[in-house]
Order: sequence, then structure tokens, then C-alpha cells
Amino acid sequence: MSTEGKTRAVTTYRLAEMKARGEKISMLTAYDYTMAGIMDAAGIDVILVGDSAANVIAGYKTTVPMTLNDMIYHGKAVARAVERALVVVDLPFGSYQGNSKEALNSAIRIMKETEADAVKLEGGAEIIDSVQRILCAGIPVMGHLGLTPQSINKYGTYAVRAKEAAEAEKLYSDALLLAETGCFGIVLEKIPAALAGRVAAAVKIPIIGIGAGGQVDGQVLVSYDMLGINNGFSPRFLRRYLNLHEQITAAVEQYREDVKSGDFPNGSEQY
Repeated sequence: MSTEGKTRAVTTYRLAEMKARGEKISMLTAYDYTMAGIMDAAGIDVILVGDSAANVIAGYKTTVPMTLNDMIYHGKAVARAVERALVVVDLPFGSYQGNSKEALNSAIRIMKETEADAVKLEGGAEIIDSVQRILCAGIPVMGHLGLTPQSINKYGTYAVRAKEAAEAEKLYSDALLLAETGCFGIVLEKIPAALAGRVAAAVKIPIIGIGAGGQVDGQVLVSYDMLGINNGFSPRFLRRYLNLHEQITAAVEQYREDVKSGDFPNGSEQY
């Protein structure tokens, strides 16, 4: 990547440009200042402050318990570290469904208190009133279709979505609706690659996949999974680039042994 590519801020407009010229978009989750700074310096295009923090940070089984205050806390930390990437914050469960006025208030709080660049909502036609109201306030919105973790209690499984024709057509129509309404991008999670490619070809906005194949405009992974910090999650779509769980464990064990033996601190590590 050129020096300009690393320093020029990523905007929703730039993401549309990237899709138009066929440049793939890189996206990862971050929940804290230090990790976000590393990702930004490495040239990641979009940093998602995901409600997946519920799983990898807070230890919940689902994303449902995350609150708006939780997301604002993580969003603040991430946004303070980022100079180039577009920062997107998830609106958590219960902060936008069924009440477009509450959705707008939630989005305004995130934008004002975190200084992030955009928000992300799960769902299609069912939440379109909330999407429209947020967009009318000038707040960029990213959609999320397919496997929607906030609805896990409704579906009862994390299996691949939209394999059957009826659900596939609903997802396709929901994607068109989100694009027509004004969303700047859509995440498609755990759906057949052919369907994801069909959606990406039908809309001008970037389509980001997670478990949605390679025919989309970009990819997103949960950083704790990609880095191998969390080793209890191994779906087919996950590529682990490191095994930090193993490396961190070894480092902690060595530190413990050095303290117990008196080896740490040594002479050069004292004042």
C-alpha cells in the first residue's frame, strides 16, 4: 500500500470508490485503544467496535446483554486511537428495534460521545424506520443481514442462514431496501457465497462478508478469533493468522517461573 493509502482518512465515500474500482475492503473488530491503534497503523480500512465484545471481552454467551453505555465505553477507547480507518460502532440489542425515536437517540449518543464515524444495525425491513430516522439526522448507517447474533434467541442456532429459497429472497430484498434507503454498506454474515455475490453485484454500496465467500467487496473478522486469542471458536470461515492463546500462555507461565525462582528482576532490571 502506498504512503497516501496509509494516511488518507477512510470515509464512506472512499469505501464506495474502493468498490467501484474493485479494491477489496479490510475490516476488523477492536474494543480498546491499544489494539485499535495497531490496526489503524497497519492500514485496516474499517474498524468495527462490535457488540461481539460481549463474547470476547465480557464473557457473555450472546451479544444480547451489551448495553448502549457498554458500546459507548468501547467506542470512545477505539476512536481515540484511530487516525485513518473508518470507525463503526454497533448499536446494541434493545437500543433501536421497534422504536425509531429511541434508535435515533441511541445513534446520536454514540456519535457525540465516542466521536466514531458511523453506526451498524442488524436487520432489514423490520428496522427500516429506525434506519431512515438515523439517516435523516446525517448519521451514516451500515446494515447487517444473514446471521444476526442479536436475534440468536429467535433462531436458536448459529447455523448458516438463507440456504432456503424464501429466506434467500428476503435477504436479497432486504439488502436492496437498505441500499435504496441510504446505508453506506452492509455486512453479510454466514450465508451462501453465491447469494452474497448476487447481492454485491446488485448494489453500488460495499458488501462486507463474514463467512459469506469471496465474491463480496471486503471481509471482516473478530480480531480475537483472527489472532488466535480465542481458541474455542473454529467455524469454517475463520482463518487464524496467529496462535496468541498459546504464546500468551507460554509467556505468562515463564513470567510466573521467573518470579518464583527469583530470576526476575535481575540486576539490569533494577534501579
